[in-house]
Amino acid sequence: MIYKSDAEIIIQICDAEDIRILKGVVSKDHVHMHIEYPPKVSVSDIVKKLKGRSSRKLQEEFKELSKQYWGKHFWAIGYGDMEYGKCKSRDG
Repeated sequence: MIYKSDAEIIIQICDAEDIRILKGVVSKDHVHMHIEYPPKVSVSDIVKKLKGRSSRKLQEEFKELSKQYWGKHFWAIGYGDMEYGKCKSRDG
């Protein structure tokens, strides 16, 4: 099943990039993730790696996707994100 493979691929990519998945859902047409990542890494770089690598791996595994998306975008262009930081009190 493609959803299961997509989730597994995303987990592998995150593990390789020192990204911790706190929560995640792979749906029919989108992915939601709550992640923790090193501050030196930008969200846009994370998204680019996740979309690029997962697209390539899924199209290698499922040849029908390769035929359907050849020369097209597998994932939608763009992404939405919300960032949260840890706050320290003034008292330390």
